[in-house]
Amino acid sequence: MSTFLQSRWGVLTGFAVGAVLLLVLAPTGLSVFNLALLGKFICFAIVAVGIGLAWGRGGMLTLGQGVFFGLGAYIMAMHLKLADAFLFGGSGVPDFMSLYGSGEVPGWWEPFRSPVVTLIAVVLVPGLVALVLGLAVFKRRVKGAYFAILSQALAAAFAVFLIGQQATTGGSNGLSGFRSFFGFDLKDPSNKLMLYSIAAVVLLLAVGTSRQLMNSRFGELLIAVRDQEERVRFLGYDPATIKTVAYVIAAVMAGIAGALFVPIVGIISPADVGVIPSIAFLIGVAIGGRATLLGPVLGALSVAIAQASLSSTFPSFWVYFQGLLFVLVIGFMPGGLASLPGLVSRLRRHRAEQHPTEQRKTEPAPPRPILAPESAPPATATEVPEEASR
Repeated sequence: MSTFLQSRWGVLTGFAVGAVLLLVLAPTGLSVFNLALLGKFICFAIVAVGIGLAWGRGGMLTLGQGVFFGLGAYIMAMHLKLADAFLFGGSGVPDFMSLYGSGEVPGWWEPFRSPVVTLIAVVLVPGLVALVLGLAVFKRRVKGAYFAILSQALAAAFAVFLIGQQATTGGSNGLSGFRSFFGFDLKDPSNKLMLYSIAAVVLLLAVGTSRQLMNSRFGELLIAVRDQEERVRFLGYDPATIKTVAYVIAAVMAGIAGALFVPIVGIISPADVGVIPSIAFLIGVAIGGRATLLGPVLGALSVAIAQASLSSTFPSFWVYFQGLLFVLVIGFMPGGLASLPGLVSRLRRHRAEQHPTEQRKTEPAPPRPILAPESAPPATATEVPEEASR
C-alpha cells in the first residue's frame, strides 16, 4: 500500500481525491460562511507548504513567515483600497487617509493602482526580501537557534512598523472594508465561491510544486545541507545558495497566501503578521509532520479548525492547549502526526522484544502428529527369555 502511495499513479490519485474534496464536495456541502472560513484555513495551509520545504527539508526554523505573509497581504489590501476609492468614492483616496492623514495618497502607494503591478509585486516583493535576507544570513553561516531568533525578531519589528504608520497602513486597525476584487463584488456569493476556488487551486499547485522540488536533485541537496552541511561544502556546493533558494520559495508561497487572505477574510492587521501568527504557522507544520508532503497541509488545517472551534468556547485556554500540543509533538513525536503509524508499529515491536514469552503463550501450539502404535521387535536367536534362563 505504501509503495502505491509513493508511486506516480498513487500521487496522481491522491491529487485527484484532494481536488474532488476541495473543489466539488466542499462547495456543495458547506454554506457560504463556512466555505469562506475554509478558504481562510487554506491560506494558512499554503504558508505551511513553504515552511515544510524550508524547515522540514532544509532544516531552517523559520519563525518569521508572518513578514512575507503580511507583505503579500498589505500589497493586495492597498490595491483593493485604491480600487474601491476610485469606484465608489470617486476621489481615489482611501477613506482612512482622509481621517488619519493629510488626505493624499503616498507616492509608494500609486504603483499598486495597477492590477498587473499588484499581482507581480505579490510574488516579487516577498521573494526579493527573502533573497536579501537569505544571502545576508546564510552567507555568514548563521543557522539553528540564531536564525530562528533573527527571523522572529524580524516579524516583531515588522508588526511594530505597521502599527506606527497610522496614516498609511491603518496602524493597529489595519486595512479593511473591501468591497470589490478586480471588479468583482465581494458581497456576491458566486464571487466568494470564485475566491475559494482560486485558493484551493493555488494550494494544489503549491503541493505539486513542493513534491517536484522534493524529488528533484535540489531536494536531495537540501536534505544533504540539513544533515551534513560541511560535507556538502567540501563536495563543491554552496549551502548558502541552496538554503536561500528554499527560503525564497517559502516566502513567495507565504506572499501569495497573504494576497488571497485579504479578499477572503476582508481584513488585514498587524495582529495577523506578527510573532504569534508566525509561531502558529510553525505549530501546524510541526503537528502535521514537517518532513512529509501532506503533513504540513493537514496539520495547518487541523490547528486552524481547532482554533476556530475552541478559541470561541475557551478563549484563554486555547493558547495553553496549543503550546502543550506543540511540546508533546516535539518531545514524543518529532515527525508529527504523520509518523503516528510508524510509532505504533515500533511500540508493538519493542513490546514483543521485551516480553517474548507472552507472545509465545498467545501463539497456538502446533498440532501433534498421530503415530501408529509401535509393535514389539521380534526376538532374535541369540536372545534368551528371562524365564528360560532361570
